[in-house]
Amino acid sequence: MTESGLVNIAHHLPAAAVRNPDGLAIAAYDPSAPDGWHELSWSQLNRRADTIAAGLVAHGWARGDTTLVMVRAGVELISLTFALFKIGAVPVLIDPGMGMGAFFRCVKQCAPRAFIGIPLAHVIRVFVPGAFRSVVRHATVGRRWFCGGPTLASFQNTNEAFPVADTRGEDLAAVLFTSGSTGAAKGARYTHGMFAAQVEALGRRFQFREGEIDCAAFPLFSLFDVAFGMTSVIPPVDPARPASCDPLAVAEAVRKYRCTVATGSPAIWRRVGDACLAAGEKLPSLERVLMFGAPIPPSAHRTWHQVISSGGDVLTPYGATEALPVAVIGGREVLGTNTEPGTEALTRAGAGTCVGRPVDDITLRIITIRDEAIPNWSDELEEEAGVVGEIVVRGLMVTREYHELPEATALAKIRDSDGTIWHRMGDLGYLDEQGRLWFCGRKTERLRTAEGPLYTDKIEGRFAGYDGVGRVALVGVGPRGQERPVLFVEGPEDPEIARRIQDTALVAAVLFREKFPVDRRHNAKIHRMELKAEAEARLGGTLARTR
Repeated sequence: MTESGLVNIAHHLPAAAVRNPDGLAIAAYDPSAPDGWHELSWSQLNRRADTIAAGLVAHGWARGDTTLVMVRAGVELISLTFALFKIGAVPVLIDPGMGMGAFFRCVKQCAPRAFIGIPLAHVIRVFVPGAFRSVVRHATVGRRWFCGGPTLASFQNTNEAFPVADTRGEDLAAVLFTSGSTGAAKGARYTHGMFAAQVEALGRRFQFREGEIDCAAFPLFSLFDVAFGMTSVIPPVDPARPASCDPLAVAEAVRKYRCTVATGSPAIWRRVGDACLAAGEKLPSLERVLMFGAPIPPSAHRTWHQVISSGGDVLTPYGATEALPVAVIGGREVLGTNTEPGTEALTRAGAGTCVGRPVDDITLRIITIRDEAIPNWSDELEEEAGVVGEIVVRGLMVTREYHELPEATALAKIRDSDGTIWHRMGDLGYLDEQGRLWFCGRKTERLRTAEGPLYTDKIEGRFAGYDGVGRVALVGVGPRGQERPVLFVEGPEDPEIARRIQDTALVAAVLFREKFPVDRRHNAKIHRMELKAEAEARLGGTLARTR
């Protein structure tokens, strides 16, 4: 796979419609449907995308038009996105769950030329015109209300195949915004070549097969399902609040369609696994559960191995919006066997979280921790095996720049002498003697103490999920270079847990919080900076006086 040559991710949809016209392409939970589900075959989904593409072109859409898409997960998101791909237009996907202020900043920054959304999204567009000043055409999914422009329902069904744009590998395909969970959200520029490389890498590593059925609890993964010819089952999960899902309803979706794959946030699948285990229920059709968005505790692996098929496994891909996949590990390697020890024991000893071996399509290095921009690559940047540094990657599925953000691009990208680009993950880690990658925490969340740096995952892994302790989060209190480590424990205050943790002498104080603040996209990444501010407010000068 190279970036050059003609390639368009949209070709996968008509190809699947030819191979399996009557097969089920998508089943989306829809309480308004007669049986609660909206189903489309591959031929119906492709025809729907053709109809939308033809209608949009008739109303002025053209190749290259950046188009902000604000529709609900399910049939319309998939058909609309592939319609834009067919045109050669560029869907812009921003997570509205990040909060309206951050969302409006993202809209202004990317300056989309067109806009397609549900009626409520258009109300926002009309009443906050400054954020949408760049929009010159728009369309509505659903009733138009007073917002003007065409509705997708008004487009006449077509029996003619819409010609897929002859885009090249280096052409912009989409702008996908990061979650903004550890900084300002940024638009990652995806090319058609990058999408093609991701499809190849994901298919090879996870052995996705045409005809498989994916319970896609993370809506964007449904776009990859189309490329593999897999059925997408969209369960009853609110993408803005995935951790609030009804776990037994999600489990019922898996059973109803006999899903072989499940994908999405650990906040969802941990709830589903725990609920199934408590109810004594199993999901034997599942062969692989892919959890991504945050580190997965060993307890989640242990639970799911009791719920899925006997030969199944829980896989945790490591990556980011800017680079995916980077590395993968399975639950069997985490937990170990009777003859082979797992990584769990090393995590408990303070090694960090093992995220597996880098995928074949990625070149991964560990470089010296630096906060400033690094314009050009040098081999002298690299750290030795076992030394914690920043994780950097390059490859065809790695983005080269952010959309209209040159300063952010300069901080996150390093140019090599051959013109390739290294992406700085913003994560800290190291490679062990077996070539496995160990995650140690976010660079911005490391502690700078008088005794040297402390890394969140190397401390948290010693306590989280053991001896009655739930999730934990390490933060620093005090000025940089003199920070004192404070460990938050999620749950009600427990003096015995606090005593056991402080007896280790690894932290200066233990605080309890009923519920941790987490990111909106996956409901799994802990907002440590918010906890840091809370710790400083709650402790005041206490730690300084006890030094």
